[in-house]
Amino acid sequence: MTNTDQAAVPVLLIDDEKHIRLAAGQTLELDGYDVQTLECAEGVLELIDQGWPGVIVTDINLPGLNGLELMRQVRDVDPELPVILITGHGDISMAVSAIRDGAYDFIEKPFASDFLLDTVRRAADKRRLTLENRRLRQELESQSAPGPRIVGNTPQVQALRQLCKTVAETPADVLILAETGSGKDLLARYIHERSPRRSKNFVAINCGAVPENLIESELFGHEAGAFTDAKTRRIGKFEHANGGTLFLDEIESMPMSLQIKLLRVLEERAIERLGSNKLIPLDLRIIAAAKVDLKQLAEEGQFREDLYYRLNVVRIDIPPLRERREDVPLLFQHFTLVASALYGREVIELSPERMQSLMMHDWPGNVRELRNLAERYVLLGESCTFDFDNRPITEDGNGAGLTLPERVEQFERMLIHTELSRHGGSIKDTLHSLGLPRKTLYDKMKKYGLDKSDYKP
Repeated sequence: MTNTDQAAVPVLLIDDEKHIRLAAGQTLELDGYDVQTLECAEGVLELIDQGWPGVIVTDINLPGLNGLELMRQVRDVDPELPVILITGHGDISMAVSAIRDGAYDFIEKPFASDFLLDTVRRAADKRRLTLENRRLRQELESQSAPGPRIVGNTPQVQALRQLCKTVAETPADVLILAETGSGKDLLARYIHERSPRRSKNFVAINCGAVPENLIESELFGHEAGAFTDAKTRRIGKFEHANGGTLFLDEIESMPMSLQIKLLRVLEERAIERLGSNKLIPLDLRIIAAAKVDLKQLAEEGQFREDLYYRLNVVRIDIPPLRERREDVPLLFQHFTLVASALYGREVIELSPERMQSLMMHDWPGNVRELRNLAERYVLLGESCTFDFDNRPITEDGNGAGLTLPERVEQFERMLIHTELSRHGGSIKDTLHSLGLPRKTLYDKMKKYGLDKSDYKP
C-alpha cells in the first residue's frame, strides 16, 4: 500500500498513556493515516459502523471499558473490522486468546515504530479488501434476483438486461446471436427464470452435439417399436419442456431435413412422436441460439430462410467481451467469489497492473475465458500467469486503427473507471489512488462521461 492509498484510511488509537498516544499517533500520521487518539474506549462505537474503512488500535488495560470488551462490542458492529491490541508483558497469553476470538493482531509494549506500521498496513489492506468484496457482492446481488445473472454496468449490458426483462414477460420466441463463450445458455436461463414459465422445465439441447441420426428422436420422442432398439416409449425434449422453455443451442448445426419439422412445430405448436400419428399440443417458448449470422446462412442456402424469419421474433445480440472491457473487473470479481466458495480458497487481491492487463486483453474466448482465468487465479494465487500480460491490443480489439493519443485516452478512461469501481465511487479514494488533484479528476471524468453515482454500492 502506498502513502497515497493510506491517506484515506482512518485509525482509532486508544491508550490511557499520553506518551504512547503521542508517539504512536505521530508515527501513523507521518505515514499518511488519518489518526484520532482517545484515552478511553467509551464512545468508540459512535465513531464506527459496518462501512467504516479504518483500523482500531487499542490498549488492553484501559480505565472503564477495557480493550477486550471493546473488541467484543466492535465485532457486534462488524466482525471483520480489524482490532489490534496493545499489550503489556503480562497480557500476551490474554492477547493470543483474543486473536482466537477475532482480534486481528497484538503489539507488545514497548514496540518499534516499524512494527506498528507494518501491523496497521496489513490490517488496513485486509479492511480495504473486505469492504471492496462486500461492495461487489452487493452490486452483483442488486443486479438481479436469485438465479442466472447478467453481470455488468456498461451501457450495452444495461440495455441487454432491460431487453431480456421485457421479453421474459411475453410468450415470444427468442433468437440469441453471440460468439462462442459469450453466455448464450446463461442468457436463455435468465429469460426463463424471469418469465411466467419459471416453475416449469427449462430444457436445453445442443444441436451440434447430438448425432444427426438421433436428434429427431431426442427432440420429438418415439413410441416403442418406432425403429430398431426403440424398445420403450421415450418422451422427447419438446414434450418434456411443455409449459416451460426449450433452448436450442447451435441451431445452425441442425440438419436441413429437421429444420422443416421444427418450422412446423413452431407454427402448429404440436408434435408427433416417432412411430405415432397422434398430435400432442404444446405450450412452450423456443429460445434458439447461434454463433453465426443465420440470415447470411439462409442467403447462402445453408439454413431455411422461412425458419430464420419464424425464429427471429425477438433477436438478442450479446456483445463480445472485448466490446465491454469496463465490465471485466466486476466479472472477474464475480467469478473469483464463486470460485472461492467452490474451492474453499481465500481470494488474493489482484494488483492494479494485472487488472489493467485483463482490461486490455481481447478475450477471444469471451466470458468463458475470463471465468476460467478467475478460477485458475483463485487456485494458484499470485503464481498464476496471464499469457497475455503486457501484450498490446490486437487488430481485433478496440485499439485497432487508433492513433497514439486515442489509445492513451482509451487506457486513461479504463484506468479511471477501474479505480472508481474499486472505491465504490469515492472521489477522495480515487484521486489518492491515481495521484490526481481533485479538479483534474473531475475534468477527466466529465471528458469521459464517468459519473461517481454509477459506482455506488
